[in-house]
Amino acid sequence: MSGRRPVALHTALVVALIAVAGLSLMVGPAGLSPAAVWQALTAPDQAPAAIIVYEIRLPRTILGAMVGASLGLGGAALQGLLRNPLAEPGIIGTSGAAALGASLAFYYGLAETGVGALPLSGMAGALIAVVLLFALAGRDASPLTLILSGVAIASFAGALTALVVNLAPSPYAALEITFWLLGSLSDRSFAHVTLAAPFMVAGWVLMLSGGRGLGALSLGEDTARTMGVALGALRLRLMLGIALAVGAAVSVSGAIGFVGLVVPHLLRPLVDHQPGRLLAVSALGGAVLVIAADIAARALSSGIEIRLGVVTALIGAPFFLMLIYRLRGSLS
Repeated sequence: MSGRRPVALHTALVVALIAVAGLSLMVGPAGLSPAAVWQALTAPDQAPAAIIVYEIRLPRTILGAMVGASLGLGGAALQGLLRNPLAEPGIIGTSGAAALGASLAFYYGLAETGVGALPLSGMAGALIAVVLLFALAGRDASPLTLILSGVAIASFAGALTALVVNLAPSPYAALEITFWLLGSLSDRSFAHVTLAAPFMVAGWVLMLSGGRGLGALSLGEDTARTMGVALGALRLRLMLGIALAVGAAVSVSGAIGFVGLVVPHLLRPLVDHQPGRLLAVSALGGAVLVIAADIAARALSSGIEIRLGVVTALIGAPFFLMLIYRLRGSLS
């Protein structure tokens, strides 16, 4: 890869992120012009436009970028670790366990006690999933063992979440849990941003620090060991990073699928299929995709807003089927 190509790719993704973030601040029930948004950002006051931007759309946009970056980065890290292009964060159970933790917060009424109760419950579920994963598979487990253990945890977490919905004390509680599980960035505030940010940033640091190890691992486990990569420590670091970042993302936005699958696969050819270089660009690409999907959810809604998780599923499911079709020979 030439020296200019990665710079151009990063620059293009940053420009795209700025563009969709600006559009996100303008789109909504009360449409705002670019001039009104700029005025609200540079000279905030008590005008309706400034309140809409700062209290509603800016935290929603920032959170969308953080959630997308976590999902995209988590997908790239997991695909590199497992050496499987079909891997995504949900496959190791973190997303399902985070959803279970949040559902329990709704069930027991903890979600009403404060803005931090729901995210903290979800992150606790994600961390428990990682502990169970390593308890089942072991620190030095093979990729296949990690996948099978993760699928088992995800399935069990999904079953428990369905049980929570089934046993919800009232139809309203069940409806609230169901709507949350569909994924959304609506009604989010800076409190959600400040609560989730430390966990997401910690997860990003852990995953990005594994870039060199993933590059060596792509050559095979034996080669990676001869290059001085401690595979057990690498797996632990990446799994913990995924749990922190993806768990925090699911906890504040609900279940948003396919981002961790679609984004790394689209960007991988642009970094010459190098897992280490894929990490940062996947974070930027994930942020762009989630904000763009959130804009589409708002723009396509008429009365009732379409849930963000529904939009990403409508994009990701056909892509997943196409990917399986293209890889059917290598998967057999």
